[in-house]
Amino acid sequence: MHLIWLFASLVVLASAGTSQDSEQKRYDNYRVYELKISNNIQLKIINKLTELSQKYDIWKEYNAHTKQMHVMVNPSEEKRFQLFLRLFNINNELLIPNLQSLIDNESVANARYSTTFGWTRYNSLAEIYTWLDGILAAYPEVTEGSVIGQSYEGRDIRAIKISYKEGNPGVVIESNIHGCEWITSATVTYFINQLLTSEDEQVRALAENHDWYIVPVLNVDGFVYSHEKDRLWRKNRQPSNTSSCIGADPNRNYDSHWMEQGGSSDPCASNYAGAYAFSEPEIKAMSDYIISIKDRLNIFLGFHSYSQLVLSPYGHTDLEFPDNYDDMMQVAKAYADAVEAMPYGSVYQIGSSATVLYFTSGGAKEWAYNEMDIQLSYTIEFRDTGRYGFVLPPAFILPNCEEAMTGLLAMMAESDKLGYLKPKYVL
Repeated sequence: MHLIWLFASLVVLASAGTSQDSEQKRYDNYRVYELKISNNIQLKIINKLTELSQKYDIWKEYNAHTKQMHVMVNPSEEKRFQLFLRLFNINNELLIPNLQSLIDNESVANARYSTTFGWTRYNSLAEIYTWLDGILAAYPEVTEGSVIGQSYEGRDIRAIKISYKEGNPGVVIESNIHGCEWITSATVTYFINQLLTSEDEQVRALAENHDWYIVPVLNVDGFVYSHEKDRLWRKNRQPSNTSSCIGADPNRNYDSHWMEQGGSSDPCASNYAGAYAFSEPEIKAMSDYIISIKDRLNIFLGFHSYSQLVLSPYGHTDLEFPDNYDDMMQVAKAYADAVEAMPYGSVYQIGSSATVLYFTSGGAKEWAYNEMDIQLSYTIEFRDTGRYGFVLPPAFILPNCEEAMTGLLAMMAESDKLGYLKPKYVL
């Protein structure tokens, strides 16, 4: 095994170079592979490669059940990477042959519809906030805006509350905690719009019989950076005191089994968990916001991409499950079944993070469940399953939005059926 580490290290050192900052990072000829891992040596060698070199990036962590993982490869490493695949007999499939082509196509679509806010393109933070101002002005009797805190770079983190009457059960939605997951804020703005404008009877009931507390973009700095500098930027933008690398993974920074599983202490890692729990201002702001309204909350939802999953706690172990895990799965299944029944036929898997996705701790839904006693707490991973990954083409925004609305209607109905939507406070 030591020889494997030595060989991996030598290859990485041979390919090492100084990264150059540019106006906007390009991904010409970057490739994304799905790897089919059949033994522990293969898994360790791939993890060692990505640990030693920033020229490899894990898009999707190893899943012990599917035996698969997704890895992005810098074109300068392509020959060496192929050598590793052959040497260790790792089966693979090329998912994205040229990542920059997807980004370019996305930019073309964004430019085509640049004069209007909508769901045929991805909107910037400034555009989302301007649209939010318009929503608050148009519906003052049922909406309330707030600033829940500031990011490291001083940007406002905004929330909107939608409430048609007092005494409703409450749902909080956290969106775009990872900068590059643009489909999440696109979907949540669509959802806000539907709650306020839809004439569909089911949507009207959904809107008027629940209070909605929604943060459209939590990781505001990372989101802006992903639009202006690096389309794939995941972390926030707070510097480290021990490294020149920037940012932490906000969804590893909540104070729930922090750093037990799936988080890194390396500030250069994409899953760096921060210097300590709640070290990141965005997560401190979100947690304070939830604490301030926890007595009104029945459900927590975190919107993410990608993989098409509905995930419950726990992430830190696959040997323990929440006391109401069966109910959680019944609600998750309602979401998945409703989405699959749509004409698109999208299939969502359900389960705990540790059993369906990978081990992780310091996440939002675990903190909401464990510390805030929000008995239905989920991560929903939107489209797709890897063909486009984080760079989901704008043509798929509306289909994803429609699926999310249909899934949430079913999820809320099942939650109500099981008795989870009783108001938690007395007027």
